[in-house]
Amino acid sequence: MNNNNIKSDAGLLTLALRLVIGWTYFSAFFRRIILENKLDPDAPGYIGEKFNHFLPNALGIKPLILYLVENPDALWVNMVAFTIIEGIVGLLLMFGLFTRLMSVAVFGLAMGILLSSGWIGTTCLDEWQIGVLGIATGFMLFLSGSSKYSVDNYLMKNNFAITKHKWFAWVGSGVLPIKINIFPKFVLIGSLFIFGMTLMTNQVFHGGLWGTLHNKSVKPKLEITEGKLDGDKLSFDVFRTEGVDVYGSWVIAIELFDEQGIPIAQYTQNDLALLNKAHISNYYVAKIKPGKHSLVIPLGAKAKMTLPNAGLANLAKGIYTLKITDIGGAYWEHQINK
Repeated sequence: MNNNNIKSDAGLLTLALRLVIGWTYFSAFFRRIILENKLDPDAPGYIGEKFNHFLPNALGIKPLILYLVENPDALWVNMVAFTIIEGIVGLLLMFGLFTRLMSVAVFGLAMGILLSSGWIGTTCLDEWQIGVLGIATGFMLFLSGSSKYSVDNYLMKNNFAITKHKWFAWVGSGVLPIKINIFPKFVLIGSLFIFGMTLMTNQVFHGGLWGTLHNKSVKPKLEITEGKLDGDKLSFDVFRTEGVDVYGSWVIAIELFDEQGIPIAQYTQNDLALLNKAHISNYYVAKIKPGKHSLVIPLGAKAKMTLPNAGLANLAKGIYTLKITDIGGAYWEHQINK
């Protein structure tokens, strides 16, 4: 083999990339099942709750995520399947078996990461970078296949029957059966599509091309809807749509004011920490619940809160303002017509 052939052996040149990407996906399986049990719905760190964090600002696949987090049994089945698929894809990619088929799986998995969680990342736009780089590397590995130091290569060198089929080049390695005059266009179109996805999602999730840069993972944000006053009960829906995904928003006060700004009902930090769970009706897998010192609202969690207060029983008709305050000083308001 001359120097030119060595330099043009794309499958060998992408060996480090194949090993690293393979481990990236296999390690997800490894840490969820071997190092810890992250597939137990009742255990801290359940992967289904992490999936729930993606919900508020997912792009294109939000209805699918919503269905799964509203149906815990279906969510668990999908999380198990997803974990097994990641493990198989990562392992086979590292060994270089069915390299191109696994690269297509990497492309699909990375696209799922990008669309669902590309908006999450406190410092370096973490999930967006993982997604776009995964898509690009999946495409690159599809083009290169694997060469020396791969099972595909071993099978081809030893003339195994499977390598004689025309489809093996599409799912394994070897020369892609694309005409020489079409191949550059195939590479260009694929590359431009991936670059377009990169720019589009960078703008949608982070304002990376024009306008004001934004990061929805930095500060918590709550959406309050369906506020009602019924007898001695205050009820409303609260949904956390932004903020850091690794810990909840700590709500230290819920207050109701009349039109003159006079407080009608107040629920203090201690009241919320001791709140009866029967007053919280969660919609999704990520749950709003009383914490040690406050009410904890994880990213993506939504619940109907029903708070009794004797002082609400004989309120006059009018417009009232509900105010929820986070421990960091941020607050959100919602008007209620009685």
